[in-house]
Amino acid sequence: MPELSAGYPLSPGYNTLRQAAAWLDLSSRGRLRIGGEDRARLLNAMTTNQVQTLRPGQGCYVFFLNAQGRILGDANLFCFEDHLLLDTEPETRQKLFEHLDRYIIADDVTVEDVTETTAALAVEGPQARTALSALGLELEPPTEPHSWISWGACTIARVSSTGSEGFCIFSPVEERASLLARLAAIAPATGEDARTVRIEHGRPRYGEEITERYLVQETGQLQAVNFSKGCYLGQEIVERVRSRAQIHRLLQRVEIDTAEVPAAGTKLTAGAAVAAEIASAVYSPALGKVVAMAYVRVPHTQPGAELAWGGFPAVVVGRVP
Repeated sequence: MPELSAGYPLSPGYNTLRQAAAWLDLSSRGRLRIGGEDRARLLNAMTTNQVQTLRPGQGCYVFFLNAQGRILGDANLFCFEDHLLLDTEPETRQKLFEHLDRYIIADDVTVEDVTETTAALAVEGPQARTALSALGLELEPPTEPHSWISWGACTIARVSSTGSEGFCIFSPVEERASLLARLAAIAPATGEDARTVRIEHGRPRYGEEITERYLVQETGQLQAVNFSKGCYLGQEIVERVRSRAQIHRLLQRVEIDTAEVPAAGTKLTAGAAVAAEIASAVYSPALGKVVAMAYVRVPHTQPGAELAWGGFPAVVVGRVP
């Protein structure tokens, strides 16, 4: 693990989140409960991943696209016995609710926004599994990505917002106080701590690195796509891009040798030509330099490619996970 930069005002939450485990309050994220007999069929037709074969206890990561193949939003999708749960960004909570509602015509499907009646608290970091087990779980925490187990009135899902090992605990809002009391032995981390670690790990977030501006393949998040499933909204564009390999930029991790953080939209150059555009950037106390996620032109995406921002050297580290 890199040495932390001397003299930099280091947040305890950042240090704990990087090196051990910390808890995060993710209750501001949107949560939509999808019910009805046709719920899996409809979600399968409206998302990029395979939903119809999921069984209770399983889940997946999905994109919602428009007809032009642009990304309207993303979600962690979890399968329960009588419903599906969508966990999405705060910015896409209402957007996805309205998008789903628009396509329910003769389907036996209900969409309920349960954000205000539920809470979401995460435990993340390299020691997250050990920290979670210490809370007195009778079962082992889930092991497969997006799988979940029941814990009393709560649901524990293996999903991370920072790119580290992580679990999210969904609970009724009335259980939040008692859940926080059980998490008291684990150090808290702030949203700023989590954003820094997330960008260090190259974990993109919808609304920042992923927006309607981009195509699926440009984001590199192909774990959200099942290329052998049936038709879904936007599939024609996804398949056309796949078959013709027609992308010109790819989301990459970049390190810039400076402590000055460039704004989103800042261009990086290779020689005199624009080679990349920054989507997000932070100063990394662990690395002693700026880390960024940027959409890099394909000829410059190989790890080690040398770029620049003004007089500061930059290097492409590699694809986002």
